[in-house]
Amino acid sequence: MIQRPIIAVAAALLLVLSPQTRAQNQPTEKSKQPLVQVAIRAARLLDVKSGALINNAVVLIEGERISAVGPSLPIPAEAKIIDLGDMTLLPGLIDCHTHLLASIAGDDYGAMLLTKSQAYRALEGASNARRTLLAGYTAVRDVENEGAGYADVALRDAINRGLVEGPRMKVATRAIAVVGQYQPVGVSPDLPDFPHGAQTISGVEEARRAVREQLGNGADLIKIYADWNYAAMTVEEINVIVEEAHKAGKMVAAHAISIEGIRNALSGGVDSIEHGDRPDRAVLELMKQKGVWWVPTFSRQLERIANEKDDEVRRRRIVRMETKYKMLQTARDLGVKIAAGADPASERHHGANAQEIEALTLAGLTNLEAIRAATISGAELLGWQDRIGSLEAGKFADIIAVAGNPLSDIKELQHVSFVMKGGRLIKDAHKFAK
Repeated sequence: MIQRPIIAVAAALLLVLSPQTRAQNQPTEKSKQPLVQVAIRAARLLDVKSGALINNAVVLIEGERISAVGPSLPIPAEAKIIDLGDMTLLPGLIDCHTHLLASIAGDDYGAMLLTKSQAYRALEGASNARRTLLAGYTAVRDVENEGAGYADVALRDAINRGLVEGPRMKVATRAIAVVGQYQPVGVSPDLPDFPHGAQTISGVEEARRAVREQLGNGADLIKIYADWNYAAMTVEEINVIVEEAHKAGKMVAAHAISIEGIRNALSGGVDSIEHGDRPDRAVLELMKQKGVWWVPTFSRQLERIANEKDDEVRRRRIVRMETKYKMLQTARDLGVKIAAGADPASERHHGANAQEIEALTLAGLTNLEAIRAATISGAELLGWQDRIGSLEAGKFADIIAVAGNPLSDIKELQHVSFVMKGGRLIKDAHKFAK
């Protein structure tokens, strides 16, 4: 009795999906709309690969992508012209260590988890994403959503669909930490179900399951806490996390502060060290040998030093920072791959990401090296070096502009007045479009 309707429906579907019907429903080459052409003119363009400034720069764009870049290029008659006058063009910036779903008030991490619904946090994430994009960051590597479930996956997908404005995203979802070794801290043991900032594990098989679960729910990479109060995650646990992630073609980022945590993370085969506050030359040499990235996140640490009221604590932090500065210069000399990451986790920090580029220069990088850490190096760490990170034909038209020359004044990048993502105008503070 139930087979005839099923057969009838199947026959109707075969008719709808037949080659002749599909051909009728598909647009022909003649019916396709031509790509919109845009030409951007500016006094200067920074070629981040060569370090050269191109004068009288012109960038030609067709649809989402750049079609040509060069000095005084002829502009097609039908192209829409955006004349930015005496400004400098750069590729959209890339932050490799963000937490867009985190808006922590003060240092009260527990209050964020306890008082904000997942829906509210998703809306905060959308706001933070837009603020980040308007600051000139057209791509981010979001390394944990701080207890927001899989809301970062939803945010990434919503941005990709054009439902909300934000940067291109790779997301790490929940992150993985050892039981008892991540925030919130100080919660009563009588509240075992108090929300947690990361997915906690104990043992190899729990670690394996956590990776599989996060990848199954849309993670683009895996984030681990190799240490917190101490280096609690074992090399065996890290090994299995890396094994499962690499089988799926995904990278593993390791929060590692202590020398023991960094060593364990490197022994376990991770792809990047996040923060890495206390490395030594030996681990930096190992990072170079293994091709492991360092995302040092200086700017938030500098802010904590500036705000510290206890003189002795401030002194100790300054000494640690000076040591980290020396290690960054050693890493640069060894050829360790360095990417910029600002570690924003509060409302005032989202959109202030370019402070990290300035912080890298304070740590000893040249302006160009710091800019590269936030452009071509960031693109490589994301695995998108063929799409973003520099202004070249074939890449996405992710373009920003600043008034001055960031090679001479790195703070210019904290005052981005023009933003384009994928050929779409996001921000034009002076309304240059003609």
